[in-house]
Amino acid sequence: MTNKEWGFNFLKIVGGALIFSLAVNVFAIPNDLGEGGVTGLTMLLYYLFAWSPALTTLLFNGVLLIIGYKFLDRLTIILTIVAVSFTSIFLQLTKSLAFHTDQTIIAAISAGALMGLGMGLIMQGGGTTAGSAILAKIANKYLGWNTSYALLFFDLIVVIPSVVVIGFQNMLFTIVSLYISTKVLDFILEGYNPKKSVTIISEKYEEIARDIDLYLSRGITLLHGQGYYLKQDKKILYIVVSKQQLLTLTRIVNQHDKKAFFIINDVQSVVGEGFTKQISSE
Repeated sequence: MTNKEWGFNFLKIVGGALIFSLAVNVFAIPNDLGEGGVTGLTMLLYYLFAWSPALTTLLFNGVLLIIGYKFLDRLTIILTIVAVSFTSIFLQLTKSLAFHTDQTIIAAISAGALMGLGMGLIMQGGGTTAGSAILAKIANKYLGWNTSYALLFFDLIVVIPSVVVIGFQNMLFTIVSLYISTKVLDFILEGYNPKKSVTIISEKYEEIARDIDLYLSRGITLLHGQGYYLKQDKKILYIVVSKQQLLTLTRIVNQHDKKAFFIINDVQSVVGEGFTKQISSE
C-alpha cells in the first residue's frame, strides 16, 4: 500500500469516526434512543449511571480487540485501533452537541443514516468498528454461524433488553434506526448498483449465451457438469450482472427455454474487467 493510499484510508477512518460520533451524541442520546452491540451497551450505561460513552467505548472495544486479535490481519487490527481511538476522542469532543426533537422518528432516521455512513467509511478505509464485528467472527469460526446473522444477533441481545431503560416506543425507533444504518452501510460498501451472480442450466445454452452477449455485453463462463441421476452431461452458464440487468436476463432465458433452471445469488463485490478495478496492495 502506497503512502497516498495510507493517507486516504486514514482520512476515511477519521471522517467515519467523526460522523459516527455525531450520530450518537447529536441524535441518539439526546432523544433516548439505543443502538446494537457495544455502542448500544455504552449508551445504556450512560442512561443508567452517566458513564462516559467515550470511555466505555474505548474500554469495551479494547477488550474485544485483545480477545479477537487472531481473527483479524495485522493491518486491519492497526486500522481498527485507529477507528476505535478516534471514535472515543470524537465522542468526548462532541458530547455537548445535541438535537432534541419531539418527533423521535426524525432522530432515529438521522442517527441510523449517520451511523451507517460512518461505519461504511471506516470499513472502506480498511478498518472495523470492533465490537459486534469481532464477536461475529468468533461465532462464525467456532459455532458456524453466518456472519450477518451473528451481527444481527449481537445487536438484538442489546437492543431488546434496552426496553426496560428507554421504553418500548424508543426500542422500536431504535430498530428502525438499525435498519436504516444497515441499508446505508450496504449502499456505501456495495454502491447503488449491487451485482447478482446467475447460474443457468439449459439445453438451449448456446442461444441463451448468444443473446446475453448481444443484449447485455457481459462475459459468460461455460461450465461442464453432469446430472447425478441420469449421468447426462450438462452445460452450465455462469454470469455476473447488475441488478438492473436481471430482468432482461430473465426474459432472455424464458424466451429460449421456459423450463431452464437458474439460480440467482447476491454478490458482495466484483473485481475485474467491466466492474470494479482491482486495488493494488503493494
